[in-house]
Amino acid sequence: MPMFRLPVLFAAPLIALPAAAQVVLTAPVPTLTLSAEGRSLRTPDLAEMSGGVVTTAPTAQGAMTENATKMTAVVAAIRRAGIAERDIQTAGISLQPQYRYDQNQPPVLTGYQASNTVTLRLRKLADVGRLLDTLVSVGANQLNGPNFRVDNDAAALDEARLQAVATVKARADLYAKATGVKIKRVLSITEQQGYEGRPQPMMAMRAKMEADTPVAPGEVTLSVTVTMSFEVEP
Repeated sequence: MPMFRLPVLFAAPLIALPAAAQVVLTAPVPTLTLSAEGRSLRTPDLAEMSGGVVTTAPTAQGAMTENATKMTAVVAAIRRAGIAERDIQTAGISLQPQYRYDQNQPPVLTGYQASNTVTLRLRKLADVGRLLDTLVSVGANQLNGPNFRVDNDAAALDEARLQAVATVKARADLYAKATGVKIKRVLSITEQQGYEGRPQPMMAMRAKMEADTPVAPGEVTLSVTVTMSFEVEP
């Protein structure tokens, strides 16, 4: 039997992003493959961020010593803020030589740069802005985040899965009818998960943090893209 392919793009409903369909009729197993994305909105209850210290000095020992002194103060401040030990983790320590480059001249060593970074998980979102300010006040000069997440996301992901599967099944029936084939059985199911932040106005937490750096957790979108292949009968 000759093989033909029918790629299709369509506008998805609110619960899914644009999906793609492909019908392949060829011996021995004719298939219909579809993908769709389901989404679930949640209010985050966990913030992930990183902070650290970068120092430079003429010698490697000097850079590391200064960095250790400042980083000790940063970690102490983190612990005083009530962050649990399980939520503090060293992300990386590095020491790199620094060079000056002049035209038509060999590189000249000018000193060394040391860095030390820790990653944090904060379970009290109202403390995020205050902690950022505290870290800077004790010597941190490298900050990243926060990234807001849902600590226990199983139920939200299952909700997104159900939406994606429902969309795929509905589209499978539609395209099977449009191409004159019948759905026989599911051959495979694969998925890919994702997180997406949805910011809200900064006023969301300003009342609690007063003069602290304003941070708004907003909402996060948990998504699951499901791809299903069906065996079809011509």
